[in-house]
Amino acid sequence: MRFAPGKAANAGGVAVSGLEMQQNASRDTWTFGESEQRLREIMRDVHDRCWATAEEFGLPGDYVAGANIQGFRRVAEAMLAHGLV
Repeated sequence: MRFAPGKAANAGGVAVSGLEMQQNASRDTWTFGESEQRLREIMRDVHDRCWATAEEFGLPGDYVAGANIQGFRRVAEAMLAHGLV
């Protein structure tokens, strides 16, 4: 049985908020279809990253491990980019 780990599934809500902010900041209006397509692309990327990261660490198909490792990496990269580490 497959399921989406919380980190990956919650990325959809965060992505929708980001898309709304982007739309508001540009004072633009998107159709439902345009918004849905952008969200679909973001969530495909989330899936692909979780899948590839799990495989990279010898855990093929383990979405939970892939999501956790990828999430840690993204936070670590942001901290390095901001000079916090």
